[in-house]
Amino acid sequence: MSDRKITPELLLNAYASGVFPMADSREDDELFWVDPPERGVLPLDGFHIPRSLRKLVRQDRFSVTANKCFKDVVRACAAPAYGRQNTWISEQIETLYADLHAHGFAHSVECWANGRLVGGLYGVSLAGAFFGESMFHLETGASKVALVHLVARLIQGNYQLLDTQFGTEHLAQFGVIEITRQEYHKRLDAALRVTNADFHRLSSELSGDAILQLTTQTS
Repeated sequence: MSDRKITPELLLNAYASGVFPMADSREDDELFWVDPPERGVLPLDGFHIPRSLRKLVRQDRFSVTANKCFKDVVRACAAPAYGRQNTWISEQIETLYADLHAHGFAHSVECWANGRLVGGLYGVSLAGAFFGESMFHLETGASKVALVHLVARLIQGNYQLLDTQFGTEHLAQFGVIEITRQEYHKRLDAALRVTNADFHRLSSELSGDAILQLTTQTS
């Protein structure tokens, strides 16, 4: 499907229906919809931070921001990395998510070191659901720190669902589980009924210690 046929409204309707787009490669000009039989989710009340990561967050080694350079984060996520020479993030997908960001429905979290972007992640926000899309790192631990800050932001913002699309061994260390499509739709429907979720509620000047405390505050 060509990106010319997809509007931000259609894309949001797709997420609300439980599907998301992907491309076969960076150069692919066609998109396809994905609806996995098993979905990866990170229960916000079951987030696990490994000890080494907890120490890294406390050190405040990285300066962490939100929505400071969304397009740069997406582009970095699409770049070739060790063990992955190709990507599902095509140029068309970049354009689509830039549109969502411009409309306030897509967000990024960035990690900086000495003024240089060294890690981050981005995703789509809809009511009380956040759909994680991709992450990257140029320095060890940067993407993981971004994930901790994202979870704290979602908890503080009254989100109910963090969708990781797929479950992997890497994500399992943080508490990601796989649930059936049917169970996913139940959780998604509940999250979409949330009316007071706010991605921007979290202060951008909190210390690592404060961020860690927020990750344990779920209702």
